[in-house]
Order: sequence, then structure tokens, then C-alpha cells
Amino acid sequence: MTGAGDSMTKILVVDDESPIVDAISYNLRREGYEVGTAADADECLERVGQEPPDLVILDVMLPSGSGLDICRRLRSDTRGLPVLLLTARAAEADRLRGFEAGADDYVVKPFSMRELMARVQALLRRRDVPPQNAAGEGRRALDGEYPLGNQRLMVNPDRREVIKDGTPISLSRKEFDLLSFLAANRGRVFDRQTLLSRVWGEDCYVDDRTVDVHIRWLREKLEATPGRPEMLLTVRGVGYKFQG
Repeated sequence: MTGAGDSMTKILVVDDESPIVDAISYNLRREGYEVGTAADADECLERVGQEPPDLVILDVMLPSGSGLDICRRLRSDTRGLPVLLLTARAAEADRLRGFEAGADDYVVKPFSMRELMARVQALLRRRDVPPQNAAGEGRRALDGEYPLGNQRLMVNPDRREVIKDGTPISLSRKEFDLLSFLAANRGRVFDRQTLLSRVWGEDCYVDDRTVDVHIRWLREKLEATPGRPEMLLTVRGVGYKFQG
């Protein structure tokens, strides 16, 4: 795993405000990261296409396009690439839009560099290290084959593979981790904070509503009728469980 002090760890900072870019770049280099910069959406996509970084720090407001749109594009083209959004908007609805766009974390301006560096390090650690307990418990379900009406769902944590009725399903890293953990503990109910701790990690900074977003994404990909789920169930006032 790459991390602080490893010059091979590349971070792309995307913002059109030079003072912010300079300050972030300076602090990242002090931590031992290799830093690239981009001032707009087009340059961001070009740099990612030429040499994919290990993490992108992305401003929401950019001259040539919305950072949220760029985040969605990165999620579509480069699954597993961590994205940390920077924004001046602190409302819960704005944070949820960021997570719905596929962001891994969300930092509101103005922010302290110490906080930003801590969040960068946490994202890089979670990128390569399987979630505590989730990976181990998932491996007990290597034959994880679950009935879904007339169909069957197969979950293989070692190969990170999900097959529904014979068709492979493409999931993001966190979508797979969440599904694998819930499937390995089918029938048990977990609240949002427990899922964040067990799937995202103890040093997770993301809003607990990101669990809701990932559950919705999984339902859209796996449930026959996402609005009436039969597998990923909501337990009102508590959290979620896998019924399989």
C-alpha cells in the first residue's frame, strides 16, 4: 500500500483558486506525496487519463464544469479511485449530493490543513486495506450463494466477484465491501454507525448517510424492484440487514 512518505503515491489537486492549490500542494509534499494539479474539469480528466493518480482532491465549483459531474465521470471510468470533494457548501443536502456523485469524503471550506491531511491519509489507507472484520467474515461465505426468488446471487470475497443469475454485476469497492459484509452476516441488523466502522473503517470521516446512498446503489443493481427490496432490507429505526 502506498502512503505518506512514499513518493510513488500521486495525488491530483483540482481547484481554480491558486492560493488553495499552492497551500494544499505544499502540505501534501511535506507529507511525502507526489502532487499534480489541474485548474479545471477538462485538465483534470486529461491528467487522470494520462497517468491515473492514487487520489483526487476535487473542488465542486470549477470553471469548465461541475466537480460533481467530474466525480461521476471518474466513478464511471476509474472505479476504486478515491475522490475527496472540497466545497464551500456545508448543508446536509449538499454533502449528500457529493456522496451520491460517488465522493469518498467531503471537506468544507475553510478547513484546516491538519484535518485535510488526516482525511487524505485515511482514504489512502482504506483504499488498499480490506475493512476489519468485513473481509474475514466475508471469507466464511466463499460459497455465498443466496436465493432471490427464481434467481440466485453469488458473492465471492476472494475474487471480489458478484454474479446474479449467471450475470456478473459491476460494483464499486465500497459497494462490494458493504454487500459482502451484510451477506456474510445475513439476517443480522446493523445500524449506520456500525456499518461505517466495520466497512469504511474506524478512522472514517464520512457522513453516516453515505450508507443509505450505497444501499440505494446496491438495490438499483441487484433488486428486481429497487423500491420494494427483497434482499437489502431496511429495519425502521435501526438500520439494514441482508435477507437471503
